[in-house]
Amino acid sequence: MTHVQTMAAPDTGYHYNVMRRAIAAIDAGEPGQTLEQLAAGMGMSPAHFQRLFSRWVGVSPKRYQQYLTLGHAKALLAERFTMIETAGSVGLSGTGRLHDLFVRWEAMSPGDFARKGAGLEIRYGWFETPFGAALAMGTDKGLCGLGFLSESSPEEAMADLTRRWPEARYVENPEAIGPWVDAAFAQRGDTALHMMGAPFQIKVWEALLTIPSGQVTTYSEIAGAVGHPRAVRAVGTAVGRNPVSFLIPCHRALRKSGGLGGYHWGLPVKRAILAWESARADA
Repeated sequence: MTHVQTMAAPDTGYHYNVMRRAIAAIDAGEPGQTLEQLAAGMGMSPAHFQRLFSRWVGVSPKRYQQYLTLGHAKALLAERFTMIETAGSVGLSGTGRLHDLFVRWEAMSPGDFARKGAGLEIRYGWFETPFGAALAMGTDKGLCGLGFLSESSPEEAMADLTRRWPEARYVENPEAIGPWVDAAFAQRGDTALHMMGAPFQIKVWEALLTIPSGQVTTYSEIAGAVGHPRAVRAVGTAVGRNPVSFLIPCHRALRKSGGLGGYHWGLPVKRAILAWESARADA
């Protein structure tokens, strides 16, 4: 289990930082690097490197390496592709088991969204997660924002999320939202979401919530599921505007070609999350 801790100041998690350096080492080297080669590339002993990785993801670095290859996205599409069958499969209920998390959610009304957060209090805090430091935000109804800091500064992450709801009042209160963040990354317990977006965006985010952990789908599949099969570009934009990363799993949307596509918080984070979920599913 991963325990999420609040921080006095944001700082990238040590385990994720090791993993991110491993991605760079794997990309720069030949396929099938040994444990000794990977550990040496990061200035660690093989035993220490093995312990960190096994603790982080539950499998050895040698086995984990396959999940970090650039071809992993294509393998996921070939082996773990999820069809979102009909438009009726999304948007019918905000209750139930979604992508291995007990998620209850409520969507902001279009009128409230148009007011850009006016009259709304949003609490925020800095947290340690399996993917480094993160900024989380929530209303009294649930989490409304979650952004990773490994590829952006704390100031950039704060500006990114607050400009989505510029009229809201922001209060630093990590204790108020901490249990939801903790439940999300421990993948157990009750996590609440308050989806704050335009109606089309919320429809796309609902579709993302149906993709199980360890599986993926395509932008075109999502477009068909929300009843607009030709609106692949608009779906891609809505996926990219998802304010609650990881929990609304936009990282599970890939290009039809097998490419990773984009990721708002940096492609290294997207690759890491997909690898982490795949390894845990197999383990």
